Amino acid sequence: MKRVNRKNIILYVGIVLTAILVAVAILAPYIMPYDPTKMEISQKFIKPCAAHILGTDHLGRDILSRIILGSRISLMTSVTAIFISAFIGTMLGIISGYLGGAVDTIIMRIVDVMLAFPAIVFALALSTFLGKGQTNLLIAICCVQWTRYARVARGETIMFRDSEYIQAARAIGNSKTQIIKNYVFPAVISKIVILISLDIGTIILYCASLSFLGLGAQPPSPDWGVMISEGKEYMQYAPWVAIAPGIAIAFSALAFNMLGDGLRDLLDPRMKETVRTE
Repeated sequence: MKRVNRKNIILYVGIVLTAILVAVAILAPYIMPYDPTKMEISQKFIKPCAAHILGTDHLGRDILSRIILGSRISLMTSVTAIFISAFIGTMLGIISGYLGGAVDTIIMRIVDVMLAFPAIVFALALSTFLGKGQTNLLIAICCVQWTRYARVARGETIMFRDSEYIQAARAIGNSKTQIIKNYVFPAVISKIVILISLDIGTIILYCASLSFLGLGAQPPSPDWGVMISEGKEYMQYAPWVAIAPGIAIAFSALAFNMLGDGLRDLLDPRMKETVRTE
């Protein structure tokens, strides 16, 4: 067990960092030192100090308070997008892999076409087509991200489709729906969980990037991407306005990437076998 613990130090650090981020998002209304939307022009561009730990922006709003509330917006948007994408992609991938034939061909050709474009470019195009707003941003990311889960779920399903216990399930009279629900889905879910934890950091970056370009959340929302977009105009004499939300984005991506890496090492059977034989 001690060997396993040492092997999973990345997982433990990822859990701690993610827990901090989630706690901040949940407790945001109670730990914000100031109203994040209150404008006080007389307090604009105050440098980081005891009263304003991260300073104030061009409208006199406290940056720390805006980052704290922004964590809730970024996390809720990213988690919602990732779980919708994972559900749709996993279901389509399992159906594709289990049924095969024409169904598999149609679904996989759609996946191939969508994967032919860089994800962020495709999301940008969809956001532009759908229009500005957080809801349209969410739709655009889901349309892009589900393909990753479909490919992984299909590959795992093909591996298990002809296994002995699936054949036994068919022999005792289980329907295709029952086999997918009771046997295939539980076999696939561990890989999907790993992919989810790895992708949340990426989705946070996507959301911030699209909001930075004006296609996601709109001012005066304390979205991190919006904050960077507003702060870029003042980099020469008030760099903290853009740097602080940038650090928050980097921290979030690091936390979820470490969590995903740790879960991958823990749940990958080959890694388990390596640890046991040391």
